[in-house]
Amino acid sequence: MLGGNGESTLTYILSNMINAKDEFFDMCKDKTVSCATIVHEYWTEGMLSPDSVLKMTKIDLKCNYTPEDFKEFLKYLDFQYDRGHGLQEIFGTVWFEDGTWATRGEYDGSEWWEVHEVPEIPDHLKIR
Repeated sequence: MLGGNGESTLTYILSNMINAKDEFFDMCKDKTVSCATIVHEYWTEGMLSPDSVLKMTKIDLKCNYTPEDFKEFLKYLDFQYDRGHGLQEIFGTVWFEDGTWATRGEYDGSEWWEVHEVPEIPDHLKIR
């Protein structure tokens, strides 16, 4: 049991599993990606196993990428991970052609993409 709502541990784990490639597409929506750098950190046998090893995969998509480069990038993002509580697994930044960018947000092991826009300069900071 987790919490007091009767949710089983298996139900909780499965409800937090997501495909990183699907999450990436959902975050990008109507935007065009300029480039990206993403790091996936994970334990081979689970964090608590004495046989487990921490692995890190760096996934880069360089500016002026080809369709083949994008396909290869997506191939490395095609994995399931637990976006719920625990350790953060995905780190990175994605730049978009419209000048916005996205970074990974994280709180207490729960993680997500956050899209950022450059804020407008307040009038009191502008030279008249």
